[in-house]
Amino acid sequence: MPKYSKEDVMRMAKDENVMFIRLQFTDIFGVLKNVAITVNELEKALNNEIMFDGSSIEGFVRIEESDMYLRPDPSSFVIFPWGQNNGKEARLICDTYNPDGTPFIGCPRNVLKKALAEASQMGYEMSVGPECEFFLFLTDAEGKPTLNTHDKAGYFDLAPVDLGEDARRDMCLTLQQMGFEIEASHHEGAPGQHEIDFKYDDALMTADKIMTFKMVVRTVAKRHGLHATFMPKPIYGISGSGMHTNQSLSKNGKNIFDDPSGVLGLSQEAYYYMGGLMKHAKGMTAITNPTVNSYKRLVTGYEAPLYIAWSPKNRSPLIRVPAKRGSATRLELRNPDPTANPYLALAVMLKAGLDGIRNKIQPPPPVDKNIFNMNQDVRAEYAIESLPQNLEDAICEMEKDPLIREALGEHIYTKYVEAKKLEWDEYKTKVSLWEIERYISEF
Repeated sequence: MPKYSKEDVMRMAKDENVMFIRLQFTDIFGVLKNVAITVNELEKALNNEIMFDGSSIEGFVRIEESDMYLRPDPSSFVIFPWGQNNGKEARLICDTYNPDGTPFIGCPRNVLKKALAEASQMGYEMSVGPECEFFLFLTDAEGKPTLNTHDKAGYFDLAPVDLGEDARRDMCLTLQQMGFEIEASHHEGAPGQHEIDFKYDDALMTADKIMTFKMVVRTVAKRHGLHATFMPKPIYGISGSGMHTNQSLSKNGKNIFDDPSGVLGLSQEAYYYMGGLMKHAKGMTAITNPTVNSYKRLVTGYEAPLYIAWSPKNRSPLIRVPAKRGSATRLELRNPDPTANPYLALAVMLKAGLDGIRNKIQPPPPVDKNIFNMNQDVRAEYAIESLPQNLEDAICEMEKDPLIREALGEHIYTKYVEAKKLEWDEYKTKVSLWEIERYISEF
């Protein structure tokens, strides 16, 4: 992403006939929000003078302390490749600040910035490459999403079997117009399921791109008469959507996870970082897998990791070490799903990894066998533990791990736990279609 100044943004907006600007920010649950302004207000926005009512945003502040300021990041300025009939529309990604000029502790982007600053003090920079999966569903006559997939294709299939190829191509082209470097796109394993991968980049930029990516995918899908969803498990009996998160640390421009003389070509820091991820895996799960539905994906039989283990070979453990080395050396955390708030998810991953390096947490030996095929006794022999099995268990594990609380900060931690407990309580009291089908005739 190019580094723009305030003057650059003002000049580009004028040269490109931009009429509206969306000041975008994210709530604590990873939902994109925005305040729209006209181009006449752009200079005011770039001077950090735009206010909004924080009490209206989930998890922000109480009504008696509602005034918040948006501070745009000039380098996030992008012109949307649509809606240009009455002047172009652009966006700026914003941080949230208090009226006294201090960063708002409930802003997820500020949480990630704080974790990155801690890494920087240790000499590290974090790079991330996400693999975001999603489904495309047909819509009904009213434009509402159905559960009918638009095709019956499978992994790496192509047209005419892959009916989403045109939509996916338009998504890639739109993303490229907005500055993304697309590395690959393909049909995923389940009917109607797709994946688009973009270039490995620094953590903050990647989190911004994940939010933009989800917005673009849904917008383009709608133009094709489809509904795109990042819901982890919309249909029983087929694979769910994950967001495998490749990550590494660099120091002075060099990937410190790479060590040709190390075991498997990995450095000791890479092993310690992995040890930190594994130590805090249970506590992180409520952030990386934040919905009731997330845990319908984390079941055996669909390549979704359940077990806290690692391997350089197979895809059943929590962490996989891809084969590439040199500057491409990385660890792939496989349990996150795309409903996660990327700012919070990357913050807790980084904090966990840094804890591993700081305290020299050595991971257990790798497990190269298919863990899904192991029985409970064999897993016990390997000392393989499981991730939480539902949102309630995940929140309980999060409350046991002080590092997650520290990573999020007291404000977000408290608001998040409170909201997720309410979400679980609501789910527990709802009567599902499965229960009706299973019991209404039998009893």
